[in-house]
This record gives sequence, structure tokens and C-alpha cells, in this order.
Amino acid sequence: MYQTSKLFPIFLVLMFSMSSCAQKNRATVQQFEVNKTETEWKKILTPEQYAVLRDKATERPFTGALLKNKEDGTYRCAACNYPLFTSDAKFESNCGWPSFDGEIEGHVIKQDDNSLGMHRTEILCARCGSHLGHLFDDGPTETGLRYCVNSLSLGFEGADAIQSNMANAIQLDTITMAGGCFWCMEAVFEELKGVTSVISGYAGGEAKDASYYTVSDGNTGHAEAIQVVFDSSVITLAEVFKVFFTMHDPTTLNRQGADQGSQYRSAIFYRNETQQKTANELIAAFTKEKVYDNPIVTEVVKYDGFYKAEEYHQDYFANNKNQPYCRAVIQPKMEKFEKIFKDLKKDEINK
Repeated sequence: MYQTSKLFPIFLVLMFSMSSCAQKNRATVQQFEVNKTETEWKKILTPEQYAVLRDKATERPFTGALLKNKEDGTYRCAACNYPLFTSDAKFESNCGWPSFDGEIEGHVIKQDDNSLGMHRTEILCARCGSHLGHLFDDGPTETGLRYCVNSLSLGFEGADAIQSNMANAIQLDTITMAGGCFWCMEAVFEELKGVTSVISGYAGGEAKDASYYTVSDGNTGHAEAIQVVFDSSVITLAEVFKVFFTMHDPTTLNRQGADQGSQYRSAIFYRNETQQKTANELIAAFTKEKVYDNPIVTEVVKYDGFYKAEEYHQDYFANNKNQPYCRAVIQPKMEKFEKIFKDLKKDEINK
């Protein structure tokens, strides 16, 4: 542990205590793996956690439960449980908030914060975008950095707990797939056991941004897609792909039913060699077994980004079950899914 005698003037303490950063306009829009509505976050977090993690408030100094913690272990995001800092990086700064001289590489995002009449560097969880605190260059260690973090933004997992939980730890994986209208695919995968998140959006285009209207014009190169986060200890990647191939027609080029255009193409956007190999092996097996009368045209291409669709597209079937398209197109797909994959369907408790 390191110590430094640097103390903040009392007026700064008063200014930061439970005040909101109020940084509403960001230079860029981040796309996060865990993406929930604010209503959903409010159900998960305590009011105090929500104020800090989502509204960017600052907890009162010297009040945090983890300020004096000296146990060995890992500090995680209190919102999504993503590992952020190790105990080796923690030091005593006497500033009133837990301080670290380094992050777990790539797990913290930095962005400009010009609120409160000053320029600072805000730090966010790279997995869910929740507010952690700020980064300063006045650290006493060789890194010269001080990650000043709210205790309310953190959870802590001791070294003993990490060891005992390794065997039972969830194993989250993320796959992005396109199979026609994302309303249909999202509805199906939200019912699949082991799936923790499904986001409708756009993938596979050349343009650096995407929206429903630009993608619908067919000029951006994007496909309507879903980004699925699943627990591979509950459902395998191969099972996820089998549902994908079954719930759309992978043999029609740039078309699904009445929906036509390259935005409705069939595609798998792999993030690693395992995803690429599994997809190609399944396609080869389906082809050899002549599962389909026509050749499979599903693209298997490297993932290069995903743009979340507008909010009204999220959970579309769940929110619009009586809409004509939902009744005529999506509901039959849901009935097909429940008939073929009843063993892979979530039970009511896990929805």
C-alpha cells in the first residue's frame, strides 16, 4: 500500500459530495455489451447506486464501504460485475474515495468531462458504461495515475471467494447474427435459456454510423442484426447457432419472406476462431446432410462493430404483440420455436 498526504480543499469536497456530473452530451456514442434501459437499471440497483452509476453523482468522501478495504481480491463494477481493478493497484490517497494506480487493461473507458466548470477525465465501466469516477495524473506510484472511484460503483470479490467460485462461474459469450427482420430474431432469442441479453441493431456495414432509415435505404451495407450475450455453461454456441439456422431461411440471398434487400441477409459475425470454426462446421454438416433443398448463403464474416437500433425497436414483439406484423409473422415463429426447441426454452422463473 502507498500513502500520500495530498488533501483536497474543503470547497472541493462540498462541491463533489453527492453532486451529479451532469455530463449529458458525449463526444461519441458508445455501444456496450450490457445495455439496459434506465428503468431496468433502477430495478437492479439501489437508489444510492443508481445515483452514482447512472446519474453520475459522487458519494460523500470518507463514507465508502471499500475505502479502507485491504483484502486481496478483485474490484468489480457494481452494475454488471465486470472486473475493473485488482487489490495490488489500490493505494491510500487520503482523498476520501478508493484509489487505484492502474486498471485491468481494457476494462475501463476514459472520456472528457467538462462539467462543474473544469476539465476532467471521467472513467466508465467498459462493459456497461456505468460511471465509476475520474482519472487524475497526480498518483504517487510509478504509473503517475490515480483512478478515483466511488465505493458505490464497486463490488469486491476476495481472493478466497474467487478460488471457490471458479468452478461455478458463469461463462458469458457474445455473438452477433443477422437473419432478416431483427424483431423476429430478438423475440426468439429472448426466450432461449442461458441468454442474458439480446439487443437489436445493425452490423456488417461500411458506414461509420447506422440508423433504421439509413440502413433501410440499403446504402450503408449494414444488416439488421441481433447481439446476443449468453452463458456458455448453460447453452453451447452450437446450440445457439442451431436455433439461428432453424428460425430463419439461410438459403435465400438478401431476403427473408416479404422483406427484401441486403439489410435482410443471413450472416454470422464471429469474434474469434471458435465462433468462426463452429459456424463453418455447422454449415458444412447441414450441407452434407442436405438439410436444406437449396445451398446455404449465410455469410460468416469477422465482427467489425455493432450499432444499437433505436429504442422503439428493442423488445418490439413483447411490447407490440397485437400489432398485425407481430401476429402474422412473429407469433408463428415463436410457436415454431416452442415446438422444436422446447427443451431450450427459458422457464418462467428465469425470464
